[in-house]
Amino acid sequence: MSENHKTQHIGWLRAAVLGANDGIVSTASLIMGVAASNASHNSILIAGVAGLVAGAMSMAAGEYVSVSSQFDTEQADIARERIELATDPEHEVAELTAIYVQRGLDMPLAKQVAVQLMAKDALGAHTRDELGISAIMSANPLQAAITSALSFTVGAGLPLICAWLAPGLYLTWIVGVTSLLFLILLGGLAAHTGGASILKGIWRVTLWGVLAMAITAGIGMLFNTSV
Repeated sequence: MSENHKTQHIGWLRAAVLGANDGIVSTASLIMGVAASNASHNSILIAGVAGLVAGAMSMAAGEYVSVSSQFDTEQADIARERIELATDPEHEVAELTAIYVQRGLDMPLAKQVAVQLMAKDALGAHTRDELGISAIMSANPLQAAITSALSFTVGAGLPLICAWLAPGLYLTWIVGVTSLLFLILLGGLAAHTGGASILKGIWRVTLWGVLAMAITAGIGMLFNTSV
């Protein structure tokens, strides 16, 4: 029976949490900043929608470029390893043997394991054990970009809907409180999915969200549009 480890979720989980968290924090902060300046309700909503669209595209582009760079680096390392295996296989056996010795095997057993693994899949063995690249951890630029954009849109949509439904007089407080609740739920869910401490997950996600919303609202009050 195969085991279902938490690391299998790490690729999409990182992009999803980052996107949703950024969507909630940036859009809620933007809405609260504009609202604190006494802008009209329509202006607040327009700013929120613009922030959602711009943020989703920025997240997608940023994740794609970042993960593509990681993917290119991985492929370059794999290509170099392929050449080394073809030109100096004995050295590669010794290299893999040394890795297994460092992990606790004695020399004869480590060499036997290295030889047998390389006989079956030499490149796979070196990619996994020397370079630390596996199918689970390998970079997927398109998946990261789509996940980030979608999760940002969902996250940003939550405070935006609250701003749309909230009465003008209480808009700032309603958006702030509901966004804080969304961040608490997101932090707890992400921590539970990843097998981490739920309290730590909540604390990490909400702390910076509270600071961002408070600072942005304060700046909005300095540029009061009704003056």
